[in-house]
Amino acid sequence: MYGVVTRNAPELEWSEFDRAFFEAKDVSGRAADPEPNAVNMVSCFADNAAARGTPDLVPVDDEGNRATREQPYFDWSYICPTHPDYREGLLETIADCAAVSPDVRLDDVGFPRPEYCRCERCERRFAESEYEDRFDWRASVIESFVADARERVPGRLYLTLYPNPYPGHLRERTGVDPASLGQYVDEYVVPIYDMAYSTTYWLEILAQGFVDELVTPFSIELYAVDVDPDALGKATEVAGAYAKDVLFGYDASNARATLRRFEADAREGRRFEPE
Repeated sequence: MYGVVTRNAPELEWSEFDRAFFEAKDVSGRAADPEPNAVNMVSCFADNAAARGTPDLVPVDDEGNRATREQPYFDWSYICPTHPDYREGLLETIADCAAVSPDVRLDDVGFPRPEYCRCERCERRFAESEYEDRFDWRASVIESFVADARERVPGRLYLTLYPNPYPGHLRERTGVDPASLGQYVDEYVVPIYDMAYSTTYWLEILAQGFVDELVTPFSIELYAVDVDPDALGKATEVAGAYAKDVLFGYDASNARATLRRFEADAREGRRFEPE
């Protein structure tokens, strides 16, 4: 099956796609009304507008460095997962999406990097917790949030994973433990983005790693913006050999053209071999 990830409501109806994901809240902080014919996506702990408007929401490391898009390594600004008011607002947003369409995707879940967060609230909560290891505590924070979200989603719950399948790396980096979260999540989505997909061996390596690492089904999301349809078709063939479904991000027109060419070539007997 093939799906699309979009911010444009009319594209949700395009017949080439078996599933459609709609960004109801993205990393900029922009919010849109959830769509009834889509899996609505909620950017959870990435929110440029909230971080800019309320600096106290932003995680800090032990040197006081804030996890904002102005810092090295960060493409957007993060929100501390332990902030109670922001977290409650997120859960309300998730419930609002689920009231319109039963399936919801949680995006940008987790702490920014292994060294975060060392704000006063996180330091206090860790000290008062039952955990001696900070990584164990961080994983419990994320699991608690996902469990609360699960209670508000009557349909399928999707969760985006950072594209690192090496054992333990996701948990250490973000607090997201796929093995523990599998009891709440129906399907993971792994964005494996490239600007060209001129080679695909690395895509195959990462996909195979997730096959070995995950028990819960997963789909792979490919980047479709300005990617040559032949190259995107090759990437689709590789991703589809390992993932449950293949999704295309943020250029539905190019994704549609790729699928039409891909399916026409398949009827003619042409194959896209992994490199």
